[in-house]
Amino acid sequence: MNPSVPDTPSPAATSASPLPAPGGFRIGAAPWWLTALLALLAIAALWMAWESTQRMRALEQELVRRQQDSQTLATEARVLARQAQDVARDAAAKVALMESRVAENTLQRSQLEELLQALTRSRDENMLADIEAAVRVAVQQSAITGSTEPLVAALRQADERLARNAHPRIERVRRAVVQDLARVRAVAVSDISTLVIKVDEAVRLADELPLLSQPKAQPDRRRGGQGSDAARAPPVPAAASAASAAAAATAAAGGWRAELAARWNVLVTRVVEEARSLVRVTRIDQPDAMLIAPEQAYFLRENLKLRLLNARLALLSRQFNTAQSDLREVQLMLDRYFDRSSRRVVSVNELLRQVTAQARGIVVPRPDETFAALSAVLAGK
Repeated sequence: MNPSVPDTPSPAATSASPLPAPGGFRIGAAPWWLTALLALLAIAALWMAWESTQRMRALEQELVRRQQDSQTLATEARVLARQAQDVARDAAAKVALMESRVAENTLQRSQLEELLQALTRSRDENMLADIEAAVRVAVQQSAITGSTEPLVAALRQADERLARNAHPRIERVRRAVVQDLARVRAVAVSDISTLVIKVDEAVRLADELPLLSQPKAQPDRRRGGQGSDAARAPPVPAAASAASAAAAATAAAGGWRAELAARWNVLVTRVVEEARSLVRVTRIDQPDAMLIAPEQAYFLRENLKLRLLNARLALLSRQFNTAQSDLREVQLMLDRYFDRSSRRVVSVNELLRQVTAQARGIVVPRPDETFAALSAVLAGK
């Protein structure tokens, strides 16, 4: 091998084309139209991005404008709503004022009509209207007080007024008034004042009523019946004085023997009377009445008086059932704890029996016939 001679490639080696790189084309060997296409695509992408940005800005500006318009409209709507509320409030106030004025006008109109009717009404119609009003007021008073006196007075006054005006048209009204007056007078009414007086008398006698457990408080025993032997016997001083007088007369008429016999009789009489006064026989139907202690007698009498006062209040308030219940309790107490043979107990029992029999509620009849006749005459039938 000669070192001075350079190595020259062979023609075959120089004429051969370079081999492509494995896995793709070479960059430097890309065609021009591909480069131009890529450039156009890049420009188109940039233009589309810019267009999208412009559209987004336009949309944002439109949204902001619409939001401002919405807020303006909402503010205007609130103002209009407030104005509408004020207008509605004013309208309601005006309507209420107009309704009140209409009601006042209606009332004034009705009053004027009544006044015109009263002015154009005849004298007889005025009288009948006054009678009807008076009878209705009397019916209310009788219902409140439970007495027929107000209704009787009103019907009697109506009868007198109708009798002075002898008109054939109102004769039927007078007949109805007379019938109702007779019907009301036929009702038996309790005289409350008399019953209260009787109850007050029983209260006054309550402290003087003798108890079965206190024989010393029984000086007014009746003769016969259930009285004691001491009550049926004559008083001791009277018998002694009679015996002394008889002894003096015998001594004056006879000798000393007659005087001694007379004195002996006086002594025996006195001993017998004293013995009778020591023994008292009484029939007691309620044994528990004798168990009352002397200090409990005061409370028993006070309880009796409280019952009587409750009955008195019930009579004044026209609660007859309550009054009769209290009176029955008082009668039971009198029969159980007090001496029924005493005149005071008997009188109190009689008073309570009368009050119980007369204390009863009544129903005051309504003058329906009078009202019907008045309505028919006033209606022109």
